[in-house]
Amino acid sequence: MSGISDAMTIAGAVLILLGAVFTAIAAFGVLRLPDALGRMHTASKPQTLGIAMLAVGLALELQQPAATGMLLLVALLQLLTAPVASQMIARSAYRARQYRRDLIIEDETTD
Repeated sequence: MSGISDAMTIAGAVLILLGAVFTAIAAFGVLRLPDALGRMHTASKPQTLGIAMLAVGLALELQQPAATGMLLLVALLQLLTAPVASQMIARSAYRARQYRRDLIIEDETTD
């Protein structure tokens, strides 16, 4: 039984580390990217994946049903809300013209 427990602990540690790296990449992208559309992209995709990895890794580490349920709920809510919020931020930035036009290759919303 300890072999499975050890494997779950190692997998959990790897997922926690990867989740932290993805979340750090998202934070770095928010600071470094030049316009709102790029920042929105990096704030949603790697951050959402990072939080999901962290939640699964913590669930594997803790191995408690109550904690696992709460962590999976957090991951699910993050996966559902972050893309919608990101889309709304991008839409408002586009309408307010708060983006760099020289970075847009093809604008499908113009007539």
